[in-house]
Amino acid sequence: MTDSGHLQWNAEALWETLEPLLPGLSVEVVARAESTNTQLLERARRSGGRRDQPITVPDALEGDAPPLQVREQPTPFGRRADDTQPCLLVAEHQTRGRGRMGRGWQSSAGASLTFSLSLAYRPREWSGLSLAVGVALAEALDPLADGQARPRIGLKWPNDLWLLDADGSGRKLGGVLIETVALGSNRMTVIGVGINLLPQPTRDLQSGFACLQELQADVTAPHVLHAVAKPLVLALQRFEQDGFAAVAEAYAKRDLLLGHSVLSTAPGVPEGVAEGVGPDGSLRVRAGDQLHLIGSGEVSVRLQGDPPPETAC
Repeated sequence: MTDSGHLQWNAEALWETLEPLLPGLSVEVVARAESTNTQLLERARRSGGRRDQPITVPDALEGDAPPLQVREQPTPFGRRADDTQPCLLVAEHQTRGRGRMGRGWQSSAGASLTFSLSLAYRPREWSGLSLAVGVALAEALDPLADGQARPRIGLKWPNDLWLLDADGSGRKLGGVLIETVALGSNRMTVIGVGINLLPQPTRDLQSGFACLQELQADVTAPHVLHAVAKPLVLALQRFEQDGFAAVAEAYAKRDLLLGHSVLSTAPGVPEGVAEGVGPDGSLRVRAGDQLHLIGSGEVSVRLQGDPPPETAC
């Protein structure tokens, strides 16, 4: 474990909380990184001795990925090809964050929480994983009180967190980027998270921009990390066993697109009305009498009139 001197992250306490759930876990905090996702993916590739190993999004995998042959010869860092120890990597300032479909995400130093969690992962089905991660983050940051009419943090399919305003509109608060890479007989999965914490000075980020300080005046990146890390790990373990069905009801309560007219780049899917998500997390869009199912990872979906989203991570 390493701890940065810029902020008080209390990484050891976080490790003590998470290590019983993820044996062998390391917690690392760095002052600056181009992309925490990229760094962990490259680390996995080097450990397996395959720098050219393709990176995929979960939705491109059909069910459980087939086992791969384990290489027995030593690889860089003295590791074996099937070394799959989990790692939580936090960057105080992420300079070249990546989002869905290659989109960039920018933030000034200290204004966001950016981290990635890598682990060997083999769920029964991959579909809906980004939605389950979004639910875990939203519930940790915005728990619903008994009788509460609607949440303050909503989820915009397939991987964005939005802060909901009083008039029912919303603004981008954060996002999730999940990528996988084969490592020996396992598949390493990297879950990247970016959450806006403080207002941004750059004007071109103000359109559709939200930050957690609007909900928590004294918000800090270490506090938010400690709040979301354990719920995230528990959600991943639950999804591995039960899939999207375990969180379908919770997602429906925060579904930002539900009942709204949406536009899609999916071939053959015209403008329609979002009718929630299916059992596998696919977006249901009704156009006239026809119901279309859109799988995450294939399209970009936005509310009419929205600017193209800059997915965080």
